[in-house]
Amino acid sequence: MKTYSMRKAFSMITAIFLIVIMASISAFVMNLSGKIVKTTSAQYRNAQAELYTKSYMEFAVLAIQGHDRTAVPNCVQQINGQIGGPVNIGGYRIRALISYIGNTSVTGTAPGCPATRLLTAGIVTPTTPLSAIIDVYVTYQDMDTAAGLIMTVHRRTIQKI
Repeated sequence: MKTYSMRKAFSMITAIFLIVIMASISAFVMNLSGKIVKTTSAQYRNAQAELYTKSYMEFAVLAIQGHDRTAVPNCVQQINGQIGGPVNIGGYRIRALISYIGNTSVTGTAPGCPATRLLTAGIVTPTTPLSAIIDVYVTYQDMDTAAGLIMTVHRRTIQKI
């Protein structure tokens, strides 16, 4: 009789041990799965912000080229946008800041137009073509962190107009 009850006890201990091991493995898999989802989500949001910087960079160039510089005010200096609602609920805030390099006869002299900048090779001449420095900032909130950090992606280019 003792061997029969010992077999039952051993079988029960083995079953409990296997259940504990399976529960531990399940907890590990769930934890790893959650981390993978967080990482993928962060990579997606950052890639989306990078694409918005490229898009608004092109939009700023089109806005400069399509703008009548003989009108008052004659310079596009900033383009603002918001996509998907406010930043704190998953949206993106975009700012494109535009500075000009060139002679005032090219950029215009109306109020609000930035002053002529110096080029690295020397002073701007009347034959210097118009160029623009475009800075695009895309701001979004990282929803996966406990603090909800505000992330900013920046892109700069110098474009001949």
